[in-house]
Amino acid sequence: MIRVLAFFAFVALAAVGLAFVGDHPGTVLITLAGTEYQFSTLVGLVALLAFAVVVLIAWSLLRFVFKLPSLMSMLGRNKRRDKGLAALSKGMMAVGAGDVAAARKQADKAGRLLGQEPMTLLLKAQAAQLAGDRALAQGVFTQMLDHADTRLLGLRGLHMEAQRRGDGEAAYRFASEAQAIAALPWAGQAVLQHRAAQNDWAGALAAVERNAAGRLIDRPTANRQKAALQTAVALDTEERKPDEALILAREALRLAPTLVPAATLAGKLLGRRGELRRAAKLIEAAFVATPHPDLAAVYVNLRIGDSATDRLARAEALARLAPGQPESRLTVARAATDAREFNRARQIMAPLINGEEGSRPTARTCLMMADIEEAQHGEGGALLEWLQRAARAPHDPAWIADGMISDRWAPVSPVSGQIDAFKWEAPNERLSSPERLRVAPPRVRDDGDGNDRPALTVEQADEAPVEADMPVVATSLAPTPAANPEGSRRTATAEPVVFPLAAAPDDPGLPSGPARTRGRDRLDFTNSAG
Repeated sequence: MIRVLAFFAFVALAAVGLAFVGDHPGTVLITLAGTEYQFSTLVGLVALLAFAVVVLIAWSLLRFVFKLPSLMSMLGRNKRRDKGLAALSKGMMAVGAGDVAAARKQADKAGRLLGQEPMTLLLKAQAAQLAGDRALAQGVFTQMLDHADTRLLGLRGLHMEAQRRGDGEAAYRFASEAQAIAALPWAGQAVLQHRAAQNDWAGALAAVERNAAGRLIDRPTANRQKAALQTAVALDTEERKPDEALILAREALRLAPTLVPAATLAGKLLGRRGELRRAAKLIEAAFVATPHPDLAAVYVNLRIGDSATDRLARAEALARLAPGQPESRLTVARAATDAREFNRARQIMAPLINGEEGSRPTARTCLMMADIEEAQHGEGGALLEWLQRAARAPHDPAWIADGMISDRWAPVSPVSGQIDAFKWEAPNERLSSPERLRVAPPRVRDDGDGNDRPALTVEQADEAPVEADMPVVATSLAPTPAANPEGSRRTATAEPVVFPLAAAPDDPGLPSGPARTRGRDRLDFTNSAG
């Protein structure tokens, strides 16, 4: 728009000038070599303009002649750069396709044509990584540190290489250096995970604050991570500094009201201080969001010295806040069993046993029924039946992070290092081969009639009551010995077990009298929620 206005202004001024010259005629006299040339003013202006055009054209031609060598050189450089960019593009596509030979060939070609361009160095490093040449890749990333434009790229590459070879300290050093230059999500996350892995909770909290201030993570995520880390600090200081632990746990609950470990710890510490009402309200709010056995245990045993009947009343009050939840029924059934109200316990467990809740009885459900049977009738066939069913029942909810099942909550995943990765949920059921699912029933000797008869499988045992001396083939859940760190458990392996078990030569047998323990304590099932 401005150019259009400027053009019209120029035309207008030219028209005014021409009109002025036409209204005021004059002459232009030029004497050249004794000869006088006389023109009108208009003709003189036209001649002057033509002379200026000729001089401009001549100057342009002269400049072109002198600049011709540099123009030819520039044309060659542009052609070389175009070829280099084409090689760079082909190399990137080869890296994406996984073509090692093409990637290295195009990387070498781009290096010859473009020199030490940032993208050329990146292609060379990626081609080396694709070929498995870690030394070359690390060398290229080290070269990038010498230039300000590629320094962050080199630090990121060195960080990744350090992680691949398992050098956590080097990876942390490169991430810290990158974080000092710019606020980068990968660097902030790496620093946070390293400090959390070292149990440096104060440093991890500072890293979370820095990431939130740099807007590398959103505020809800930052609050959740801070709550998890504060809970970790509170758990570490629970015995030494209970007051500080309570402050941290309540601050964690303010940031994440549904964080079960924080609510459990805060309720326990408030109960110790005699603030029962506050503890009850806190646990009730958390239990409504996440029915958890730890919350229920703290709530039921909140008041020291309560009778079993009082604990049953508290369990029923808690269950009314989350009606229909399996954990609510298990809590009431446990309290009713302790109060020796067995009919009440069986009544509350009936929907879980009969499938009215839409699922099969879980391991904890079967173990709860075994406890009821043992408390009411002692050792017997019904107890053995429930223990057998527990061995093959579906898993109960547990703390799970990155496929790892843990008996206890932890603030950091041992697999990925992610903060607040553990979630309370039911693990996926393990798939077994048909051969392992269908265990051939062995032939056993029947002393009554002298004929061999097959033992019942567990599938048949689920449908029929267990009689005395009736062997049953079951599938036991034995933990896999490999890759099973302390405090966690992997998927169990199936092994055929015949009930009743034959006593070993040095087996003293089942305890009797007051030393007798419940069935749940006597057998350790890896699929219980702990």
